[in-house]
Amino acid sequence: MVKHQPLQVYERQLCLSCITGIYGCRWKRYQRSHDNTTKWELLWSIILLFTFSLLLIWSYFWWEADNDYNEFNWFLYNNSGEWADGTVPILATTAAGFTYIAFLMVLALCHVALGQQLNLHWLHKIGVTASLLTTIVGIISVNQTWTQEWDIIPISLQATGPFLHIGALAAATALSWIVAGQVARAEKTIFQVVVVLLYLSVLLGLYVLPLYISSPCIMDPRTLKPRPEVFGHQGAPMLAPENTLWSFQRALQMNVTGLEADVAISVDGVPFLMHDLTLRRTTNVDEVFPDRKTKAASRFNWTDLQQLNAGEWFLKNDPFWTASSMSQKERNLTSKQRVCSLEQLLKMASDHNITVVVRLRRPPRDHPFNSTWINETLQVVQNSGLLQNLVMWTPDDEREQVKQWAPGFIQTSLVKRSPENLHSSGISGLLLRYNQVNTDEITNFSKNNISLTLYTVNEPWLFSMLWCSGVSAVSSEAPHILRKVPSPIWLMSPRNYRLIWVSADLISFAVVIGIFILQKYRMSGIRSYNPEQIMLSAAVRTSSRDINVMKEKLIFSAQPQ
Repeated sequence: MVKHQPLQVYERQLCLSCITGIYGCRWKRYQRSHDNTTKWELLWSIILLFTFSLLLIWSYFWWEADNDYNEFNWFLYNNSGEWADGTVPILATTAAGFTYIAFLMVLALCHVALGQQLNLHWLHKIGVTASLLTTIVGIISVNQTWTQEWDIIPISLQATGPFLHIGALAAATALSWIVAGQVARAEKTIFQVVVVLLYLSVLLGLYVLPLYISSPCIMDPRTLKPRPEVFGHQGAPMLAPENTLWSFQRALQMNVTGLEADVAISVDGVPFLMHDLTLRRTTNVDEVFPDRKTKAASRFNWTDLQQLNAGEWFLKNDPFWTASSMSQKERNLTSKQRVCSLEQLLKMASDHNITVVVRLRRPPRDHPFNSTWINETLQVVQNSGLLQNLVMWTPDDEREQVKQWAPGFIQTSLVKRSPENLHSSGISGLLLRYNQVNTDEITNFSKNNISLTLYTVNEPWLFSMLWCSGVSAVSSEAPHILRKVPSPIWLMSPRNYRLIWVSADLISFAVVIGIFILQKYRMSGIRSYNPEQIMLSAAVRTSSRDINVMKEKLIFSAQPQ
């Protein structure tokens, strides 16, 4: 006689199978475990968390550094001699790496929430290690070649801090579901106490974090100063080749109030506009003068410089990804650009009655005009017809002599000094990189009647923050973008910010308490709940397409005679 043992049937757990399968290649039920995670796997969980945190900072850095991508590419060009957009591979790999590690972090949290043992697959371990090492190498490289850019993190946090705080608070509040579940599921009291104390410490830190968040845009809107003036840094180099007449014309079309240019002097004494030491990047000197392509730009005479094309490189390299959107007329104008002289720029500025920021570069020692370069440049400025009060003069060389010859110039320093030192030197303006001053120093310069111009400001968030700080002017490669910022992106009174802060804390605390109570109620009586609970009653449940039936075990026993 054959006796049938009740069938053992199991509910499908497709979601759980995917979670454990993708994370640790444990697709089958018998491969999973509710045992405590091994110390080795805990170590890998810590490495995963560290990698995620490091990649989060790295991704945030590059997200905010977009204001200075052109500066980074210029650094790469100086090191390699070839122009390329080096930010593209960095951004692509960073996005891919962060997405991958963040996905693994979500899967790990799902394991913890479901009470599953963590067991990261060896392929993922290789991936995590590769992501960690790549990020560390990237951080070291930036630290060696672009150290000053790390300042973008604290600067940007002044603009994003209040919003990142709300996001972090929401994330910590959501994690209370997992924490409460672990506490309710745990059997050891000491484990429960440690987990609760750690979580509450993090939560309390987030609750009081706004005490340490400062932003110039948290202010009384009535005290907001007028919109900063915008100067075209090398014209509008995102729309046209830098330091060309077409670039300055495009900047004027964007309603800039000033133009900033880098000035060198040719071997025959003609001041001309050129940012780089050589002509390779922004002209076709490789084709016209191949045997002189590595020589300094100031080693060429004006006749030779006029033979060079200063626009075709822009269409070929498309450094700002804007050339493809040009009309045919704009492309024709761009392709015909030549090296621009200081005289041409000053005439344009005089016609439009706008300010010019003159940044001079001294020629080499054996240059014919090494000792008279200031006089040659000053003579061109004075003969241009441009009003003296529209010239921002930056060279420190022979400044006292320049003040006698042109007393109306706005004497401007490229070196950060105290207001007292500037006044004693007869200097009324400062031209600095935006990371060289903080909000308190900006206020101090303003109170002492020092005109402060910061460069290079391309992003609306940075422009808005400097506006709230009280900066009088900025120099930008993107006047067409800043033109669309008629007011700060966000502006909030301290009272409203405190109200949002306290409200967010109270809501978070109430939600966390509610979740802990709910989890304790859910876990009571089912502390050892198994998501794939075995049901042994075949009499009640029958096989169907929606359940897997284990093989029936047949037990044979002899019939009594």
